[in-house]
Order: sequence, then C-alpha cells, then structure tokens
Amino acid sequence: MQLNALRYFAMVAATGSFVATARHFQVPPSSVSRFVSALEREVGQQLLYRNTRSVRLTETGERYYVQLRDVLDALDLATEQAAGKDAGVRGLVRINAPVALGRLHIAEIVNQLQATYPELTVELTLTDAFIDPVQEGVDITVRLGALSDSALIARKIGNQNNVLCASPTYLKKHGKPSTPLDLERHSCLVYKGPSGPQRWFFRRSKEETPLVIRAEGMLRSNNAEVLVEAALAGRGIVLFPTWIFERGSFKAKKLVKLLPEWTGTVDAVTAEINLVSPENRLRSHKVRTVLDFVLNTIGDPPYWDAV
Repeated sequence: MQLNALRYFAMVAATGSFVATARHFQVPPSSVSRFVSALEREVGQQLLYRNTRSVRLTETGERYYVQLRDVLDALDLATEQAAGKDAGVRGLVRINAPVALGRLHIAEIVNQLQATYPELTVELTLTDAFIDPVQEGVDITVRLGALSDSALIARKIGNQNNVLCASPTYLKKHGKPSTPLDLERHSCLVYKGPSGPQRWFFRRSKEETPLVIRAEGMLRSNNAEVLVEAALAGRGIVLFPTWIFERGSFKAKKLVKLLPEWTGTVDAVTAEINLVSPENRLRSHKVRTVLDFVLNTIGDPPYWDAV
C-alpha cells in the first residue's frame, strides 16, 4: 500500500475533486485516479462514487477516511516537527464556521490566507449545528455563544455585539421605539432556530437585570440574511450581530440604529465569538499559523464592529 495512494484518496475525500487533488500534489489527474483505483483494489472495497459531475465517499469510504485522516494527521505532525522552523506552511487545514458568518467573512479570509500561503489547502465547511471538532477532525472551529467543552482550546475573537435597527421607510411609517417595551407594538423580524423564536434581552448596564422582550411580527425565518433583506425593504425591526450587516449600510442610511443607550442580546448574557481547536491540533505549525492569520485579519476589536 503506497503512501501516495492514501494521501491522494484523503485529499479527494476532503475536496470532492480529482482535479483539485492533482493540482495540490502537482501531478496529472490520471495519476490520482490510478492510485485511488489501486487502493480500492487493495482494500477490496469501493471507496468513492464517481460520476461526471461529482465524487463522493461510499459508506465504507467514509469510515476508512475518518480512520485514515487521523493517521495522516499524526504523520504530518511528526514530519512537521522533525523539519522544525524550516518547514513551510503547506498541507491541509480544516475549518468549520456558522453558515452566514462563514459566507460573509470567513470565506474571504480564507482567500487571503491562500494568497499568502499558496501551498496550503483549506477544507471549509459551513454549518449552524454545533459539531464535535475531535470527532469531525476539524482543526479550527468558529464558535458563537457559550463554550462548554473544556477539552478544546479557545482563542477569543471578541464579543458578539448586536445592533437593533430598521429602515427609514419603516420608521417614517411606524415611528421609532423609545424603550425596549415599545418593540412589543412594532413589527419585529425574528430569527427562529431549532429551539424556537429568539427572545430579545435589553439592559443599560452589565449589572442590570435585563428586560425580556417577546418580539413578534409577520415574518420569521431560520435565515438571518432573509430577515436583514426584509428590514432593508421596510418590513420591520431586526436585532442582529454587527458582522451580518453590509459595510456602509448605516452610513448610507439604508438602516438606522435604534435604542443606542441599550445593549440588546438574544441570550441572557452577551455571547462570545471564539476560535476553538482540539489541543493536539495546535501542536501543528500550520494550524497555529492559520489561527493567528484569522485572528490578525479580523482584528481586535473585530473589523465588522465598525458598521
């Protein structure tokens, strides 16, 4: 069993592409296909479904990939540590992020990352479900909210700061709320996740007991960007993190901030944004480099708070 065949298979599994794998290893796609086919013959099982549009793992392939991934990660770490400081930033780094934050920000940061480190391959998965980075083999996870797994090492990006806002069109027709309690008489555009519609919490200081507002309106969605678009169209009031708003929306007066003297959250406490990694992943130079790159690009405070 050749190591190249194992590496090619793992990269095809990660990228879903023979062409991307060939490009990464700088070999012809036919070589990748030949090595993977030879591996399947040696294993005695089909590992990949292939058609003209896509490549995906078989059930056996999924199990094999999970076990093989850990073996290759350990081998890469050993090689990296043996090479020491002279080792470049290359290989595969797996990143997971929430869907909207990933699409709006992390994807662009990954573009900048790969422009800086062209030998680096990134597997970026976007999901709003809380994953187990250890079980899923993820090197860096962008996590919103409370941290509960003490087995993970966290680097804080910052607090998740929210903005309560509406369009000038809506405010001209319905007026501005003067207090959080006024929101119960307004049309609120509410995010509805797996646990139900969000409640909104408002306080003027950290020590103050928050006012809990049951925000209601004619539109709910499990997609925050849908609700922001509705707010821009004059449909109601939203409470969302700064990172979800397009830069310049407030300067261009497409949206107007409301109740600036109050801090609004969707939890009883202010949520954090962290980068979390299993401890063993942070032994890798490439993972630490990517982690630092993401943190430095986002900045402190995060650049998106400037909206």
